[in-house]
Amino acid sequence: MSVILLTFHPEELDRADVDAVRRLAAGRRVVLTRAPEEIARLLGEVEIIAGFGMPYERLHEAPQLRWMQQWGAGVDWLMQHPAAREHPFVLTNASGVHAVPISEHVLGLMLMFARGLHHAVRAQQRHEWWRPGHQGVFELVGATLLVVGVGAIGSRIAALARAFGMRVEGIRRDPTVASPEVDALYGPAELMPCLTRADIVVLCVPHTVETHHMIDAAALAQLKRSAYLINIGRGGTIDEAALATALRDGQLAGAALDVFEVEPLPADSPLWGSDHVIVSGHYAGNTPRYHRRAMAIFLENLRRYCAGEPLTNVVDKQLGY
Repeated sequence: MSVILLTFHPEELDRADVDAVRRLAAGRRVVLTRAPEEIARLLGEVEIIAGFGMPYERLHEAPQLRWMQQWGAGVDWLMQHPAAREHPFVLTNASGVHAVPISEHVLGLMLMFARGLHHAVRAQQRHEWWRPGHQGVFELVGATLLVVGVGAIGSRIAALARAFGMRVEGIRRDPTVASPEVDALYGPAELMPCLTRADIVVLCVPHTVETHHMIDAAALAQLKRSAYLINIGRGGTIDEAALATALRDGQLAGAALDVFEVEPLPADSPLWGSDHVIVSGHYAGNTPRYHRRAMAIFLENLRRYCAGEPLTNVVDKQLGY
């Protein structure tokens, strides 16, 4: 009997969800565990894997694996595990589950920068009365936002920004695919000229060979000195050394970073000490509704899998998204 392996601790899932998986399992055995030794023992029988704690480095030991439902969206781990990339299993992710919390996180960061709240909080910690002049703050209305990566997350960020009266430009791999939330859409080749127009840039792209250090010294040099950079995608898309230098030299006004090349961010990183940087510890996607949304994606895909229908959120393992 083949196995559906749910890589969770038992307390992480509602009993009703596990029962729903068993009802859809169609004769397959459902095993719920995050114990490495038990996972290793089951790999030879596994047909479907879903959850956290994936045994990425051992997927080549699962010859019967046909489908893996990742509980997160990013699949940059494929770059470190080429054997998994070449394995013929179908990989699906939880794309879309982060759209609400991350877009609200980004909106909060944009408002912090606009109203100078990142400086106000630091001044409060020093017991200092800080009151900027009219030129020390700005309004979102009329500002230009550049969203790099117009997927589910980028589209919702764009929609919220337009509700604040911002002009939104977007970059996506295929700019012929319309996005009604964006005022103007461009391909990756247009990144540099788009950067020159942006007041705020938000990176929503995965970390792939193509996007590695896409924001480097040359890209940062295109920004206005009054511009802000926000990254909620993956840390490897920014050359952090170049960013630290650009911030030190005043090439841009500030940056808000939720993701980093090395996590946790090392204590000796110059980004910690900059008054113009907001650091959040890779939690922009956190929400108490996370499991519920991700489970809904998995259950619908399990229904489709058992019915022989195409799955949703299929990842191109060669492209990395």
